[in-house]
Amino acid sequence: MNLFHFTTRRLVSQVYYGLKPTSSKKQRICSEMARPSSNMADFREVFAKAKHIAILTGAGVSAESGVPTFRGAGGYWRKWQAQELATPEAFARNPSRVWEFYHYRRELMMSKNPNPAHISIAECEARLSKQGRSVVVITQNIDELHRKAGTKHLLEIHGSLFKTRCTSCGNVTENYKSPICPALAGKGAPDPEVKDAGVPVEDLPRCEDCDGLLRPHVIWFGETLDSDILTAVEKELEICDLCLVVGTSSLVYPAAMFAPQVSARGVPVAEFNMQSTPATDKFSFHFEGPCGTTLPPALARHKTEIIS
Repeated sequence: MNLFHFTTRRLVSQVYYGLKPTSSKKQRICSEMARPSSNMADFREVFAKAKHIAILTGAGVSAESGVPTFRGAGGYWRKWQAQELATPEAFARNPSRVWEFYHYRRELMMSKNPNPAHISIAECEARLSKQGRSVVVITQNIDELHRKAGTKHLLEIHGSLFKTRCTSCGNVTENYKSPICPALAGKGAPDPEVKDAGVPVEDLPRCEDCDGLLRPHVIWFGETLDSDILTAVEKELEICDLCLVVGTSSLVYPAAMFAPQVSARGVPVAEFNMQSTPATDKFSFHFEGPCGTTLPPALARHKTEIIS
């Protein structure tokens, strides 16, 4: 049985988004590994030979576009962190507040643009596809900046700000309305002194098919990831011959286990991040600094590539 497939299926059946799995003693014991290299020339030689590149991205890649992460110190919307709002329980208690939070994020994202990291990934995918090579982007981000940059082969494991799901009929649709409903126009300001709008539930976004209450089509804390998306991710990571980890803390599960498992089967993994992470020592390469600075030269056309 494929080790990656077995381990992922086993953990995903037990792990919910945002919750770290319990480690067994066996899992905590690992062999000593050399520190990862920061030699760009060496990475470029590996990149030049790769036929199927998987790029895992997290909040760090979008932070350089001015997208708030709502994590860590100062990561608040009003007086709440995302973990207090992005849950089924929070939505059940106060759907108006949760919709204000997501309305604010949707409106904010409509004014944001991809940065050089997003663009270099999209350009790399387009260029390599003409050479019979493939690039897949597996992102934890829900902001659609990869899509906006032009990425085609994209797996959004946590959903999208610009999709809604009906809580009654389950219908999922793209939704780029601004505002998403009249009652939320001008609402959602993040300042701590702003009071909840208290929008009546009947005036919140409603399903056009059954008039049920809509919710953002994103994975909330405590919810399982979509099994079809995970299956697609597994297939990509099983065949990749190079993996990049870009702007992710390697703390949010199950996504945090993807790259280490790829590395465990001997595939080179390169991490691009502002600082080291708990997974850094498992990887072949580590490039520290803003992704918009370190990634473009890493993915630029190699001298061995044939220009079509």
